[in-house]
Amino acid sequence: MKALIVVDIQNDFCEGGSLEVKNSNEIIPVTNKLINYFYRNNLLVIGTKDWHPSNHKSFAINSGGNIGEIGILNNLPQIWWPQHCVQNSFGSEFHSDLIEIKNIIYKGTDPEIDSYSGFFDNGKLKKTDLFHLLKTHNVTELFILGLATDYCVKYTVLDALDLKFKVNVIEDACRGVNLSSDDSKLAFDEMKQKGAHIIKSEDLI
Repeated sequence: MKALIVVDIQNDFCEGGSLEVKNSNEIIPVTNKLINYFYRNNLLVIGTKDWHPSNHKSFAINSGGNIGEIGILNNLPQIWWPQHCVQNSFGSEFHSDLIEIKNIIYKGTDPEIDSYSGFFDNGKLKKTDLFHLLKTHNVTELFILGLATDYCVKYTVLDALDLKFKVNVIEDACRGVNLSSDDSKLAFDEMKQKGAHIIKSEDLI
């Protein structure tokens, strides 16, 4: 069984959002084609959402740090982010142009630790329901896309590989934050090195 994982295509990460990923809206049409393809073939589609409480300590406003700088949170290096994807806010909603996704995994709910991966928090202290959902549907192969290449996509992919899934990353349906200009390239290189297949949407549809 195959599954499509749509990572964090939420208003705050899309163009005009508080943590806007450059050119992020470009991936929505191809993502919708892929969602439709998986629905037509009775395959599983899952969306992940950053779902932070307003007091989340990764937010610069709560940590006392400056946006973009690195500090320490829960004994882990932490980038201080602008406030984003606060629970039940407009910024936490999926982009309105995105086809409805019924299976949603929420992450980043603990104010004490950030959660880039769809599977675990950054310290692997807690897990989401994603692994259980995939196993319940006998999924062995994943197709992963979304925002952002160099953070939530990458860490979801790396955890999926560690969990022994076959993983495909749909390159033209990802965009990166790129705090450094080559961060997305390095992320794709790392994912490939660890065993992910980097593909194009046209390889599927």
